[in-house]
Amino acid sequence: SRYGPKMPLAVDCTAELIRCKVLDSSGRLKSHELILSYGLALVRFVNLITERKQKMVSIPLRQLAREVDIPIWIVDLRHELTHGKLPRLALCRKGCDVVLDWLRKTYWSRQLGNNLCEESEDEDEEEEQEGVEANADLDNDAWE
Repeated sequence: SRYGPKMPLAVDCTAELIRCKVLDSSGRLKSHELILSYGLALVRFVNLITERKQKMVSIPLRQLAREVDIPIWIVDLRHELTHGKLPRLALCRKGCDVVLDWLRKTYWSRQLGNNLCEESEDEDEEEEQEGVEANADLDNDAWE
């Protein structure tokens, strides 16, 4: 609240994504409403995070996402939410979890001096490999 309109992007994005998870767990919203809620938070995340890297010449979102290690399927999910048919709720939930993990690793852990990461490096590598394999499945199958 001290930042007012100058809230750091990562804080704002985290708050929106957590708000979606709280609404989801409350059971008060219908599936369609949750998809729209998650969708807005995910679209804003991709747009706000990649916007900082955008130059005078327009650079494709996929390229910008690669530069900051955002999974490409998240950019594809953002594209579907913005321009296509709304995805399944399960895919939106998965996207939210992946983005929150990205924010934890990229922003929050650094802010707290990496004290949030209590796992060993081996566990991180195993989880990362599992995530890569799961995301590869999503890249191939999610849009069918």
